[in-house]
Amino acid sequence: MVKTLTKLEEDLLEQINIEVPWELVERFSTMVREHPDDVRIAAKEIVKRLDQHGVPYQWHEPSLFLSLPGKAHVELGGRSFRAKPMAMSQPAQGLTAPLGYAPSTYAKGANELFTRIMPISDSEIRGRVVVTEGYGMPGEVAELEARGAVGVIAVNPGQNVHWGICTTIWGVPDLHDLPRKPTIPVMAVNRLDGLELIAAAQRGENATLFAEVTEGWWPSPVPVVEIPGSEEPDKFVLLHGHYDSWDVGVGDNAVGDAALLEIARVLWHNRQQLKRSVRIAWWPGHSTGRYAGSTWFADTFAIDLYENCIAQVNCDSPGCRWATSYHDISWMSETEAFARQVIFDVTGQTAQGGRPHQAGDYSFNNIGISSYFMLLSTMPEDLRQEKGYYAVGGCGGNIAWHTEDDTMQIADRDILLTDIKIYLLAVFRNVNATIAPFDFLHTLDDFRRTLQRYQTAAGEHFSFAPSREALAQLEMTLGHFAAHCKGLEKLNVQNPKVKVANHAIRRLARLLVPVNYTREPGFFHDPAETIPPLPDLAPALSLDQADDWQRGFIKTHLTRGQNRLVAALRDARAVLESAMQ
Repeated sequence: MVKTLTKLEEDLLEQINIEVPWELVERFSTMVREHPDDVRIAAKEIVKRLDQHGVPYQWHEPSLFLSLPGKAHVELGGRSFRAKPMAMSQPAQGLTAPLGYAPSTYAKGANELFTRIMPISDSEIRGRVVVTEGYGMPGEVAELEARGAVGVIAVNPGQNVHWGICTTIWGVPDLHDLPRKPTIPVMAVNRLDGLELIAAAQRGENATLFAEVTEGWWPSPVPVVEIPGSEEPDKFVLLHGHYDSWDVGVGDNAVGDAALLEIARVLWHNRQQLKRSVRIAWWPGHSTGRYAGSTWFADTFAIDLYENCIAQVNCDSPGCRWATSYHDISWMSETEAFARQVIFDVTGQTAQGGRPHQAGDYSFNNIGISSYFMLLSTMPEDLRQEKGYYAVGGCGGNIAWHTEDDTMQIADRDILLTDIKIYLLAVFRNVNATIAPFDFLHTLDDFRRTLQRYQTAAGEHFSFAPSREALAQLEMTLGHFAAHCKGLEKLNVQNPKVKVANHAIRRLARLLVPVNYTREPGFFHDPAETIPPLPDLAPALSLDQADDWQRGFIKTHLTRGQNRLVAALRDARAVLESAMQ
């Protein structure tokens, strides 16, 4: 790769003053930001600094449904084991039941944290408090509850016990997904205590659970900065991250909040250089509401997002200790080349990444918005192995994630400066590109590989020929559209042909992102579990092993899923053809 930084971009990056964000990191390092009252104080700290730097903001205050875990322990044979209850689980006031053991494996990476486990038979789970390896994350809890567990004890992989949330429901529940809210107590213990509980389960002993969990509706501030573009202000990029945390949460996510603050400051004072607008938002309810703040924003401003949002960019856990590598970046296929170039221009590293996890305030997939970044810098893999660290979902790979140890020691000034540069450059380039810098030919390449994998699995039981035909037709049209856009790149952003082309690119996202990342209809939210590519067609992977009875149902599902995909591909082709007229 060749660096492409312009003089204007270099000057912009030079304006970053690390003292400004670092002061907020230090302030947040003294503030537990779990309870809504503490979160409100944190929001005021953010807007106080916006005021100091002359950056205007909007203060929204939705009522969010949150779950606040308190104290917990497990009693067994006269002993008491320290535990942490999971948010959105049920409280327990002396629940006594036999222990059961459901062997599992620890996640090898962030994506596996949201993968549903397949434990042992129902007979060894039903009516038991199940002890299992993991973090008590949504997939495994939903699986165990469905199999009849009356409680879950998640055995964390290390010495620390990690806070977390166990519901699969994304954001505040609606009437469709409220029945998925966990109805059993769920708590986590550390590895050593967990091994004792596993041994007790294997001996058939009983345990008693105590857990405090408080739930309800709380007003929760959402500060938003809008920096207007000078040429097409109604179109915008959304940059965002959560400001609530577990404990003081320096690495997750005080550093991200500070990054957003400094980017807001720099862009506001350079707003005359922005062709389109930038919105920067700080979310509450990430930790205790499963992305409740960003979900509220997606719901409340859905139509504006649908019509005008160019891309959404998530900022979570940048600038952490030892996180000098960029090898596990989240990006949608169409944004990959753009994001890789930005990272290379700032760091000289060739970044590696892939499909975004169903996590991290990606609350906009059902609207159909192209997206990039979530976690950014992380530890080099050899360093992580050298330290004996297990997989976590943030803090640059530091296992202080979601624990009391996520303090100032986790933040790194130099790495934070680098990551702020990456986010700032990405957003600046995105809003200033004459033609949106996303290449959906990469998306179609992914579709083709996915279809081939599903076809191989399905064999003669089902044909994806209609999907492959529609894909080929769209690919040919998209090639013509790319050539058409090349001829527009030197025109003004306000040129009608440029506006039509960019509208078509946004429409491509609205059509192709949902079929690749969602099962639920538009403007609703999928569960917080791993979603395979082209999810409506993923059941093809089980066709060959199914019996004749089950195979008929699977084929019916695939027929409907294929209809959804083909319609989206054909609609996308019509959009492009219209844009080139």
